[in-house]
Amino acid sequence: MARMTMVEAIRDAHDVAMARDDRVIVFGEDVGYFGGVFRCTAGLQKKYGKSRCFDTPISESGIVGTAIGMAAYGLRPCVEMQFADYMYPAYDQIVSEAARLRYRSAGEFTCPIVVRMPTGGGIFGGQTHSQSPEALFTHVAGLKTVVPSNPRDAKGLLLAAIDDPDPVIFLEPKRLYNGQFDGHYDKPIVSWKKSELSEVDEGYAPIPLGRAKLRREGRDVTILAYGTMVHVALAAVADSGIDGEVIDLRTLMPLDIDMITASVRKTGRCVVVHEATLTSGFGAELVALVQQECFWHLEAPVARVAGWDTPYPHAQEWHYFPGPPRIAKALQAVMEA
Repeated sequence: MARMTMVEAIRDAHDVAMARDDRVIVFGEDVGYFGGVFRCTAGLQKKYGKSRCFDTPISESGIVGTAIGMAAYGLRPCVEMQFADYMYPAYDQIVSEAARLRYRSAGEFTCPIVVRMPTGGGIFGGQTHSQSPEALFTHVAGLKTVVPSNPRDAKGLLLAAIDDPDPVIFLEPKRLYNGQFDGHYDKPIVSWKKSELSEVDEGYAPIPLGRAKLRREGRDVTILAYGTMVHVALAAVADSGIDGEVIDLRTLMPLDIDMITASVRKTGRCVVVHEATLTSGFGAELVALVQQECFWHLEAPVARVAGWDTPYPHAQEWHYFPGPPRIAKALQAVMEA
């Protein structure tokens, strides 16, 4: 085991994948010489050369379109959108081309690309650097969507995504890149100490897509979360004193339905947490799933805690996020229902 930040773990995953398979190509805006705006690809161009790690023009549709063409010819591109907010010009390429290539060609072509995107808020990035667009991808048949919550998962899931024969959207919570985060948004990011870094498997150690992770066992209520919200949910459980079971979904599509339903059938209660806007967010799908599969086991309505139904409010960022007090209030409500 090595101790790493999430940035270091993502960089290590790239390195391992590129070393073991010369079909893996990394490119995007500033990912080559500069090593990415968050330094997730630092050193790769120097190690593997400009033909395997290179910078592109500021053209998200061009980046993804090029990756799709490379994938159709047998390469395995792993590209970076500098922020998830910038992916909209590439959305048509992702949805109309990448997601459908296997089906429209009757399996003659596949599209083994990974589109990495820093997602979410917490770094004072404002409206155009802080969005959480995961629901835009989980709705699209043919795409897989991944959101890690810690360095070990970030490396293992990225390796599995690069190996996957179909397109994977890999959303990386910026709040977790380089800072120690205890789930309380009113506290500043602090530097990691080596003793506090996450243990990450060395070498090639993929984590299969589609499997959730139990982060805390409990008997009172199931909390479904992913990415940054896993840490917030754990903080809320600690603050509230309610014995909550926290499940880190890790992969939103495909979803680990078995773990979700087993937990809710055990606890009889469920709270869904995500950072994105409430209406039509991925939490709505989770609520529908739990109601469908666990209706006769539920002791209370399934609750959602999410971002406001507003454009991202930079000036009120910390109030917009579901923090431990809001989650604790929802936990109390379902316990009293």
